[in-house]
Amino acid sequence: MPAQSKAQQMAAGIALSAKRGETKVSDLKGASKSMYDSMSEDELEDLASTDREDKPYHKDDSDKDGS
Repeated sequence: MPAQSKAQQMAAGIALSAKRGETKVSDLKGASKSMYDSMSEDELEDLASTDREDKPYHKDDSDKDGS
């Protein structure tokens, strides 16, 4: 399942880092904490590896340049 936005892709990357022990779980907040708790490492890797080039920053953003 590819990420729907840049923010979702980044949150998945942070959660994946915690799953791998590279980031403290206590440092997680918001979406990354929720993803860490509810998703497997494989699912997080799939989301985190999504190409961000044509994604909006947030899913409901009308412009795709992230500004």
